[in-house]
Amino acid sequence: MQTRVCRLYGQRDLRIETRDLDAPAAGEVLVAVEAGGICGSDLHYWADGGFGPIRVREPIILGHEAAGMVVDLGDGVDGLAVGDRVALNPSHPCGTCRFCREGAFQHCLEMRFKGSALRFPHEQGLFRDRLTLGAGQCHKIAPGVSPAAAACAEPLAVCLRARHRAEAIGGSLDGKRVLVTGAGPIGTLCAALARRAGAAEVVVTDIQDATLAVARDMGATHTLNVATEAGALDPWLADKGLFDVAFECSAAPSAVRQAITAVRPMGTVVQVGVAGDIPIPVNLLVGKEIAFVGTHRFHHEFAEAVATINAGDLPLERMVTASYPLERADEAIAAASDRSRSVKVQITFDPVSVRP
Repeated sequence: MQTRVCRLYGQRDLRIETRDLDAPAAGEVLVAVEAGGICGSDLHYWADGGFGPIRVREPIILGHEAAGMVVDLGDGVDGLAVGDRVALNPSHPCGTCRFCREGAFQHCLEMRFKGSALRFPHEQGLFRDRLTLGAGQCHKIAPGVSPAAAACAEPLAVCLRARHRAEAIGGSLDGKRVLVTGAGPIGTLCAALARRAGAAEVVVTDIQDATLAVARDMGATHTLNVATEAGALDPWLADKGLFDVAFECSAAPSAVRQAITAVRPMGTVVQVGVAGDIPIPVNLLVGKEIAFVGTHRFHHEFAEAVATINAGDLPLERMVTASYPLERADEAIAAASDRSRSVKVQITFDPVSVRP
């Protein structure tokens, strides 16, 4: 059996190759991938060879957002059948380390995360026509859910984790004012989840009109282009800030300051975007007694994300601004890198073209 893969050999050196593939072992399933979303980490690997201390040191198959169809089962697999459509969970904690024993699986010391160059050898990713995966990492998608929507499960899980972090401090978002800085895929999904949780007002800021338009489609009540609309956020800065919660999704220093400035005293800022060292106005954090918290990946939130997708009340296809077939992966990466026109770009696969 063979599969086509999207493998990165170095900066901007992306190749489509055909590789041999073993049949599923006991406890595994063979999945024909139908759609895979390009994430910011994929873009960093492609454009920069990595991000921060994480560097690509050997050829790596990209991708950790994907969905497809079960086409074969290994021995001992229950609860899945050939023909089931599934979202693929890229996260595989060890289950035995200190953090796993504490239930903090997202901080597993031996985490194996698909498409990650953190470890060496690298953990190969999901951008392939077919792959074998542990049955426990395959979550069934309801009939009628598109592959494009199903492939959004991973970033949606990230945003559910961020929302849970906010709720753990300040309670439900129902009736609250929420700020989201950055209208990329994560910011757009954070806005959608805030509205789904009953937030009375969800304001999204960005510097691109195209991405803000998608945020409006996904549920934002106000969208502000802070590059072209001077003082657009001023109405929410009264009385030391009016937002109860801010999800900072850009990691731009100006946006971090904006979020801290706009949140009310004893409000919460959840830092979702990732960057290197950046300045933070500690005087405002202290003076307004703001809870400034981080959020990292997900665990049980992946199953919650799939249940949310299956419920069908999030217009996830609106977030997918372009799709490209696997053989045009370079074009897909270029489109995903252009924030003036893209939110989420996906690669589509034609697994029937690769026969056993």
